[in-house]
Amino acid sequence: MKKMRYYKHSLLLLLKKNMYFVLDLFLITFLANSYFFIFYTHNSFTKIFIPCILLLFFIFCNIIPSPYTKEIKSKKLRVCADGNLLLKLFLGSTAICIIIFCILLLKDLIKNPVISFSIKNYLIQYALFVYCIEFILFWNGMIRILLTSRQLGIKYRVIAAACGLIPILHLIVLSRLLLIVDNEILIENNRLIVDEKRHDLQICKTKYPILMVHGIFFRDFKRFNYWGRIPGELIKNGAQIFYGNQESARPVKDTALEVKNRILDILKETGAKKVNIIAHSKGGLDSRYAISILGMEKYVASLTTINTPHRGTEFAEYLLEKIPEKQKQLIATTYNKLILKLGDKNPDLIAAAQDLTGKFCRQFNKKVLDSKKVYYQSVGSKLNLPTGGRFPLNFSYYLVNEFDGANDGLVGEYSCSWGEKFQFLTTYGKRGISHGDMIDLNRENFDGFDVQEFFVQLVSDLREKGF
Repeated sequence: MKKMRYYKHSLLLLLKKNMYFVLDLFLITFLANSYFFIFYTHNSFTKIFIPCILLLFFIFCNIIPSPYTKEIKSKKLRVCADGNLLLKLFLGSTAICIIIFCILLLKDLIKNPVISFSIKNYLIQYALFVYCIEFILFWNGMIRILLTSRQLGIKYRVIAAACGLIPILHLIVLSRLLLIVDNEILIENNRLIVDEKRHDLQICKTKYPILMVHGIFFRDFKRFNYWGRIPGELIKNGAQIFYGNQESARPVKDTALEVKNRILDILKETGAKKVNIIAHSKGGLDSRYAISILGMEKYVASLTTINTPHRGTEFAEYLLEKIPEKQKQLIATTYNKLILKLGDKNPDLIAAAQDLTGKFCRQFNKKVLDSKKVYYQSVGSKLNLPTGGRFPLNFSYYLVNEFDGANDGLVGEYSCSWGEKFQFLTTYGKRGISHGDMIDLNRENFDGFDVQEFFVQLVSDLREKGF
């Protein structure tokens, strides 16, 4: 009975929303064509009253496009949804007005192949009037989505700007923007609803705080979080989050020492007896070394590695062997200089990269043995096609595939597996899940995988295990 009532309510709500949209579309189109009242009608009351009423509605519609966006949980998403609706009204009303204009032109041509000056003038005035109405609708909607949508990113903003003045193509691009924004509103609002319902459960409130350890080539920055939207989602659900803050490019033994010191700092700050570590990429090797070699096993309850090359990457080994020494040193020097400015004290790109090779990891795994006091688990992922990954992972996929098989753009499936439990993730279709997708690097929503919810369930599972 409850399900029946829910579906009935949802169906009625959908019908109401569609009816409201159709009404908006009808009245805006009517306003755009109210020029006819001025042109044909001799009654002064009709000439003035009807266009004025429609104009007031148009102003109201541009301020509050739909009352149903109030059901959306976030103010930012509501603005985005309103913008999306205005753009749909723009597309619909423009299409209808173009059809009407073509009918009028055809009708006049049938009557008289040579259009008189008065008819030409009338059609031009009508077109200008419609243009003004649609111009307001379009920019009101476009500004709203450009200011509030996260999923459009720089890419689609640049595409929109580049194609904005190209006929037909600009409509195709606009349709794509609307689809992306529609999907964003649906996903983000559903997430807010789910979080609201389970807020009191605090399903990510683990016994021990979470230490998130980043991988190579990155640092933990306040303004650009390495883990994207994941920490915020975990915190909303009760998690206590800390970051590794180790340097971006140093050998494992050096960054592991930084992880050790970070663990001790967290224990001192929180009074906790242990931490749960979630480590991505090289961060997993850093954490294993800190646990087994640097004596942190008694202070770590669990280690979850995400796309960590536990058995190294043969591709990295090949590159280090084949790239000429001169070019290799040039790349390393350039990177080291750059990362010095971003906070590293003594970067060494080549030494860090060598610790990701198969040769190094074979020796590493003989020496760095798992502690029986710590729960180990791992996660890996793969791209289904190289086009599923962002640059440079779309470029490296084929190369890594030659050496390491199915991979995420950097690390092969076999290398990711470690510990008591291993999850290997991908999506249906062409995309798959890249090395960067697993840490929400691009803050991108896509079909088949919700990285924020995945981490919520991952931490919730640690909580249920008593960690």
